[in-house]
Amino acid sequence: MFTFSQKVGQGLPIWLPKGAALRERLENFLKKIQKQGGYEQVITPHIGNVDLYKTSGHFSKYGKDSFQPISTPIEGESFFLKPMNCPHHCEIYKTKPRSYKDLPIRLAEFGTVYRYEQSGELHGLTRVRSFTQDDAHIFCRPDQLKDEFIAVIDIVLYIFKTLDFKDFITQISLRDKNNPDKYIGTDENWEKAENAIIEAAREKGLNTIIEYGEAAFYGPKLDFMVRDALGRKWQLGTIQVDYNLPERFDLEYVGSDNQKHRPVMIHRAPFGSMERFIAVLIEHTAGKFPLWLTPEQFIILPISEKYSDYAKKVLYLLKNYELRGSIDERNEKTGKKIRDAELQRIPYMLIVGEKEENQGTVSVRKQGVGDIGNLSIDDFAKEVLKEISNLIG
Repeated sequence: MFTFSQKVGQGLPIWLPKGAALRERLENFLKKIQKQGGYEQVITPHIGNVDLYKTSGHFSKYGKDSFQPISTPIEGESFFLKPMNCPHHCEIYKTKPRSYKDLPIRLAEFGTVYRYEQSGELHGLTRVRSFTQDDAHIFCRPDQLKDEFIAVIDIVLYIFKTLDFKDFITQISLRDKNNPDKYIGTDENWEKAENAIIEAAREKGLNTIIEYGEAAFYGPKLDFMVRDALGRKWQLGTIQVDYNLPERFDLEYVGSDNQKHRPVMIHRAPFGSMERFIAVLIEHTAGKFPLWLTPEQFIILPISEKYSDYAKKVLYLLKNYELRGSIDERNEKTGKKIRDAELQRIPYMLIVGEKEENQGTVSVRKQGVGDIGNLSIDDFAKEVLKEISNLIG
């Protein structure tokens, strides 16, 4: 699904076709949810002028953990590989005047970011130097904050339910009041942001713990901590409340009183990092992905070369239903083909021979279950689509 190359560089994952396809399915799943929730997709560059990150505070806070600035032929001009997407989204907000009637504005992006993790800290897909966040930023009025925050919690919980993540806790990550230099912004704004998260978590009845000193430098957050197959805790989804970047970027909207006001910003990433999420998902499922995500949903097993043309016909018809599969055309006994398909965790094996060709059917075997009978090609496709619909709606 993925690989690493020393020539490309440490901590820079390369997605192979099956992994890229799985990522795309996860992205499309979330894009559908976001579209229903009023999000708009945006795309921003992988770099930005250093001044952008000086304004946001990322340059001073992440400078040591980021790749060094990129100089250009113009004296004094330099760019930064983006460690976060939020400064770019703040600039999108500023492209035109905003009214209180326009808010909330929800901007979403699967944005790739870069951080120079030390080589000893790199670990598979879970800690890398290049990763993609399912990022979004919500710009809202203060009176909209709690409802927007709760709506994001609902998205994260829906994703976890769909993917059967049950062993998780929510962590309210607050600032360390004894170390104020780690953070930006006023005490008043921090207290408002922290109270908003605590109230939203309480209203949703979440099983929460509080960790001081784990907040982002610009605001507190609610982190979703999932245990993997080895019992290790990983932070996946995160939701953050931020009064500070709107101040630093001078973001405004005209209120009902015809005066200028600051919006509040919510940073959210339900998956967190696509790389880390998929790593935890691989371990969580032991490679047996849900039917809607798995690279191959079926494999066709002709009992001899004589039925390879019929197998190709079955494959063509099932692909018209947008189902994913292939044909095992090896000159092997059917029993061996079935065992190999079971080891590959392919959900359905479709055995075809003389009877199936004459009847226009397939003999269906389900992974981990066994034979479930003969079905017409259309009926099999409808059963699979029904199963997928039950999983993701």
